[in-house]
Amino acid sequence: MRVTSVSVAIALAALSLSTSLQGQRPDDQIDARSVALVERAKAARNAGNLKGANDLLETALVVDPRNREALTVLAEVARAQDLPGKAIRFYREALTIEPNDQAALRGQGEALVQKGAVARARQNLAKIQSLCGSQACAPATQLAAAIAKGPPVTATAQQSVTPPASTAPVRN
Repeated sequence: MRVTSVSVAIALAALSLSTSLQGQRPDDQIDARSVALVERAKAARNAGNLKGANDLLETALVVDPRNREALTVLAEVARAQDLPGKAIRFYREALTIEPNDQAALRGQGEALVQKGAVARARQNLAKIQSLCGSQACAPATQLAAAIAKGPPVTATAQQSVTPPASTAPVRN
C-alpha cells in the first residue's frame, strides 16, 4: 500500500513537469506583439518622442521579457535622455540574454564612457575585438572612437576655479 501511494505521487509529479515544459516557447521565439511594439517605439524615438518610446518599450518587455532588442532600444532611449546609469543596466540585462551581442556591448561601452568608467569600456572593447577576430568590425571601431573621445565635460568642470581671496591679516 505504501509503495502504491509513493509511485502515484511520483507519476503525478512527472506528468505535471512534462506538461509544463511542453507549454513553453523556445528562447529564440519572441512574441510578435512585443516585436510590433518595439517597431512602434523606434518610430516614436526617431520622431523625438522619447517618453512615448519608453512607454512602448516597457510594454513590449511586459509582453515578452526575453525581447533583447526592446532592452537595447530602451537603453538607447535612456542614453538620449542623459541617463547613462539606467542605460548601462538595460544593456546588462540584454547581455544576460545574449552575452555576445556586439551592439549591446558597444552601447554599454559608450554609456560607460559617458558615465566616466573608461576602464570598464575598454573591457567591452576587448570582448568585441575578440568576437570580431582578426577582421575590423563596426561596433569595435565605434566604441574605440568613443573611448578616444573620452567622457563628456560637465558644466561644473568647464567653470574656471578662481582661488579664494587670502584671509590672512596684512602686516605693515
